[in-house]
Amino acid sequence: MSPLPALRRPTILVADDSPQNIELLSRVLGQDYRIKVATSGDKALKIVYSDEPPDLVLLDIMMPDLSGHEVCRRMKANPDRRRIPVIFVTAMSTIEDEALGLSLGAVDYITKPISPPLVQARVRTHLALYDQSRELERMVAQRTSELVATRQQIIRRLGRAAEYKDNETGNHVVRMSHIARLVAQQAGMGPEAVQLVFQAAAMHDVGKIGVPDHILLKPGPLTEEERQIMRRHPQIGADILGKHDNELLAAARTIALTHHERWDGTGYPQGLQGEQIPIFGRIVALADVFDALMTRRPYKPAFSAQQSLAIMADERGKHFDPNLLDCFFAQQFEILRIMNLYADERGTVSDAA
Repeated sequence: MSPLPALRRPTILVADDSPQNIELLSRVLGQDYRIKVATSGDKALKIVYSDEPPDLVLLDIMMPDLSGHEVCRRMKANPDRRRIPVIFVTAMSTIEDEALGLSLGAVDYITKPISPPLVQARVRTHLALYDQSRELERMVAQRTSELVATRQQIIRRLGRAAEYKDNETGNHVVRMSHIARLVAQQAGMGPEAVQLVFQAAAMHDVGKIGVPDHILLKPGPLTEEERQIMRRHPQIGADILGKHDNELLAAARTIALTHHERWDGTGYPQGLQGEQIPIFGRIVALADVFDALMTRRPYKPAFSAQQSLAIMADERGKHFDPNLLDCFFAQQFEILRIMNLYADERGTVSDAA
């Protein structure tokens, strides 16, 4: 079989800590495919998350730092990389080992010592299936653009349902959704994850539907009893959205439940700390607080951009994830442009530029 043209050859990532195994698989597949190699789980993930990800991963299980199982688990949890087919190539050959590998999302399981014709056939088959899957996704995306636009409108209307109880918030859900999008992009998330947080952020305060108006609209400080009632809205929102396999609704539930958690563990409703807080919740917390600072509410005036940014900076490591706060400040000029672009007729400061 003659080699495929170089520019059209799919890329195979061989992740194995054994130079002999890497050499063997590279020799078996190198004529028809571009080969990238990784000798640890961490290096494998860096290649997978790079701007030029592989088309298929051949993954050993027993590797330094991260096991092949953990590499696969993380890949399948990432919306932008989970479709890349993973084939475990390992000496762990029991039925239980194979079942575990497939349960983590691998498409196939090859035991060592390998049979070169078998490896070639399995790789060829799964690349063909992957290509078919990508083409089908492209066709579906083209034909459902109108449906996606409609869904986005429904999501925003659901997000606004709670805001209609508080007519001072105006375009709050629009502004903070865009801010969340910018922070996610700056944090290096892929386009699918960015779009997911952008859409799901709009539903962060849907639980306010369950907060009585006399508390939600109170012009002065809340009593301790009223504060406890207000603090129920994240759980109410999570209950409204429910538990779903649907990725968007699952992300929305996570955001609704965790956007009032704080990096230092003093937030609510669960008192999560640091990276215990899902990253979508940490991102939306930044967007929600900044828009609240710059917007007039029944209990406070609108702060200036300078005041608001200073307060955000002071909350580093307290309210906010320090790394994500850096991403926020890296996008501050675009964020301030968003504040002006979607400013309310009343309520948002005019010096956001």
